[in-house]
Amino acid sequence: MHLKDYLKNKILIADGAMGTYYSKKTNKNTTVSEFANINDKKIIEAIHNEYIDAGAKLIRTNTFSANTVSLKCNRNELREIITEGYNIAMNCTMDKDVFVGASIGPIPEKLDSEKESILDEYYFIIDTLISLGADIFIFETFSNINYIKILTEYILSKNQQAEIIAQFKVNSFGYSKDGISARRLIEEARKIKGLVAYGFNCGIGVRHLYKVIRLLDIENENIVAIPNAGYPDKIYERTVYRDNAKYFGEAIIDIKKLGVKVIGGCCGTTPDHIKEIVNSLDGDYEPSSISHRNAIKKTRNINAVPNRFYKKLQEDRFVVAVELDPPHNGNAQKIMECAHRLKAEGVDIITIADSPLSRPRADSIIMANKIAKEVGIDVMPHICCRDKNVIALKSVIMGAHIEKIRNLLLVTGDPIPSEERIETSSVFNVNSIKLMELVKELNVDYDKDDSIIYGGALNPNLTHVDKIIKRIKRKQEAGAKYLLTQPVYNEKAINNLKMIKENTDIKILGGIMPIVSYRNAQFLNNEIAGIEIPDDICNMFSKDMTREEAENVGVRVAVDMAMNIKDIVDGIYLMTPFNRVEMVSKIVKCIR
Repeated sequence: MHLKDYLKNKILIADGAMGTYYSKKTNKNTTVSEFANINDKKIIEAIHNEYIDAGAKLIRTNTFSANTVSLKCNRNELREIITEGYNIAMNCTMDKDVFVGASIGPIPEKLDSEKESILDEYYFIIDTLISLGADIFIFETFSNINYIKILTEYILSKNQQAEIIAQFKVNSFGYSKDGISARRLIEEARKIKGLVAYGFNCGIGVRHLYKVIRLLDIENENIVAIPNAGYPDKIYERTVYRDNAKYFGEAIIDIKKLGVKVIGGCCGTTPDHIKEIVNSLDGDYEPSSISHRNAIKKTRNINAVPNRFYKKLQEDRFVVAVELDPPHNGNAQKIMECAHRLKAEGVDIITIADSPLSRPRADSIIMANKIAKEVGIDVMPHICCRDKNVIALKSVIMGAHIEKIRNLLLVTGDPIPSEERIETSSVFNVNSIKLMELVKELNVDYDKDDSIIYGGALNPNLTHVDKIIKRIKRKQEAGAKYLLTQPVYNEKAINNLKMIKENTDIKILGGIMPIVSYRNAQFLNNEIAGIEIPDDICNMFSKDMTREEAENVGVRVAVDMAMNIKDIVDGIYLMTPFNRVEMVSKIVKCIR
């Protein structure tokens, strides 16, 4: 019988945890059980048989972490691990009315991981399983739909009869680690042809998963619910879950009543948990029906915040943005004076840097909010990935939206200086593109006319323009609407900008950083990454110049460069040196 036929009339009971139960049975501190497919086959066989004896009708192969990244093995070793894991499961179900699902977990990715290499690894895993005869595939604990869509198509291209289950991991608030809501995950899964079931596993306990699923419309579809036994504790360096099998078995019946078709257990669950599910069902395997739709409907926000800056960009009107550095102490008087001056000069938006050069300064969101409220000008705080984990990043972005900030510049951020790494460590949970994807998902909950508009950085001074364009397109796919460039000082950067504009349709604000002195020119040219100042410009400054003389030269150079790129870009992005707003005011008057 096919899985989809079984689910038409019956609830399917899946098995429980492998990794945590393996750790418990062997008294080992590791939950990585895949090597036991080769080194200790009997223990894996015993675990499968215990779950089958408890009443499981679907067991998952011991291959969840079977990839070269997680196991730190080569592909020959990986093939053997997958082969033995699949064969053990098949042998355990021989002559039994039990399905075997090939378990595939997410491959860990680094910030610099290439999508093509990750996909190649998935293809190798899938090809190995198909060669063994696998026809049921279970993608477990994924945080987004991206790979699942591609891999489902790949599996079906190899075997049109294959049946595929997709399971996502969300927190107690119903969001994955990529910031995608449970509602959005289910909506996207519905669109994938070939998925026979989809839902959730791991991450949260049974009661929290009940609350997540209760808010979804899941009528007439095969939803999976495989929660953890609860939340773990650390005892002598071991991860330990409560022995709550009876509670779990009773509580999961409430999830079944929501119309869920597949139920089982994840981390911390044991054969006892599965046995208690069977006991609680008491022979009632008929799927529950739901008579109402539970999906939360998004209401239109009639008080949408006007985004004057982005409206001008959309209308192809030239814009001027000016960056100010937040104070490095508790005195905001200078930056507020600068903001008032810039508004008077007709600047469209003020951007606020996020601790540039990895030096602590006042928070960019708070500073931007103060300027917006007290000065009455559009603001664009920078948010970098260096100092905050995903939870903190989501928090500040939601807070920014509450405070009516509608433009953000999302950047990866400068690295912590090496001499400070002993006391201060970088976070970098995500890079700028991942952060953009996170904001894109947050925008799903906002009205289209009141969403956060965000952009990223662009360095036109780099070589290999084709690679720059490729990355720009990735940022556009992640929702970026504009790019602000590094300072432009030379013909190479100008030519690169021309090529970029010819090959993309994203709005670009050309970066101009006025030079204030000979010393400043030498510093920028020799110590700041991403900036290249030609000798002829550096030679326009001399050591014996007065401040006024040097500033006049700096203004002239900045105006000339701005006029050189004005017909190429959609706006100018002025970086105020040392918050010397007088220089910027002169430049703005000349380029308007």
